[in-house]
Amino acid sequence: MISLAIIKRGGKETADALRKGGIMPAVFYGPKEASTAIAIPLPAFERVWRESGETTIITLTGVGEPKEVLIQDVAEHPVTGTPLHADFYVLEKGKKIEIAVPIEFEGVAPAEKEGGVVVKVLHEIEIRVTPAELPQHLTVDISALQAIGDHITVAQVKLPPSAELMTDPEEIVVSITEQKIIEEMPTKPPTDEELAAAEGATAPVEGAEAGDEKKE
Repeated sequence: MISLAIIKRGGKETADALRKGGIMPAVFYGPKEASTAIAIPLPAFERVWRESGETTIITLTGVGEPKEVLIQDVAEHPVTGTPLHADFYVLEKGKKIEIAVPIEFEGVAPAEKEGGVVVKVLHEIEIRVTPAELPQHLTVDISALQAIGDHITVAQVKLPPSAELMTDPEEIVVSITEQKIIEEMPTKPPTDEELAAAEGATAPVEGAEAGDEKKE
């Protein structure tokens, strides 16, 4: 299991001061954990974040008893993408958690060779699962999609034994649709009547110049 060393924050240093020293402010909380402000060396957090994402259990050490957590939210700098702050959700032992798990598609759909197009409708599925069986992702094999109209529903996705579906099982995860080719319509030449009408609309009105001379 991935671990991350943390320290408890005091009330003296501001968040900006911490960041200038290479330390990222953060907080952990949970059903039986009071919200606690902490600090983490930024390089250590970035390493763990790359490895774990939001669906891997991390053990926080250094403040009280070790705590099993999930990364709940990360605020990033709008330009550099550097993490500025993180929220950790402390898991309650013996309790299932509700989480949206990302989908990873694998394989090649035979229907693509027949001109079909793979349409990926869902990219995550919500489940309730024990922390010990929390998957980093759910795998969907599209090699079973043989023809146009074939699809895979949420109910067909393999889940861990303890998992309960929160997403509608009838929702389509991925499907094969027919490729539509839009052909450019050839330009139709104007008819004699259309040309005559256009010429009439732009021709000068008879007697207009004479009338102008009279006014002068």
